[in-house]
Amino acid sequence: MTPVSFAERTLTELDHVRLERLRRQGEALRVGDLLDLASVVPSREVAPDVVTMYSQVLVQDGEGEGGSAEPRRLTLCYPADAEPGTGFISVLSPVGLALLGLRVGEVARWSAPDGQPHTATITALLFQPEASGDYTT
Repeated sequence: MTPVSFAERTLTELDHVRLERLRRQGEALRVGDLLDLASVVPSREVAPDVVTMYSQVLVQDGEGEGGSAEPRRLTLCYPADAEPGTGFISVLSPVGLALLGLRVGEVARWSAPDGQPHTATITALLFQPEASGDYTT
């Protein structure tokens, strides 16, 4: 499978504004391409299968038979709320940036700090704030 480009990602207007604020403060320089290329939609119009901020997803590590047996539950959050040990992953981490804006069934791709490539398929979106009527999170 080929990587999903930032141009094929979807962000809500609120997520875009908040990430742009972090980028201007110098905290989120790595999100620049995503912010510049992603489709931006009003929060009320985002599809229910798109990973937005504070979405809870199930991911299956690796592709095909080489992936781990157990799916992982991750919640995409802002850096101040990140607790990787409990599954709260910062959007500014490599895996967080790889997940934001993807849809269920797509493959997130990122490199670990040591340069090793990683992939994970989004198998389910367990919770999306917008789908539950929360347009302010």
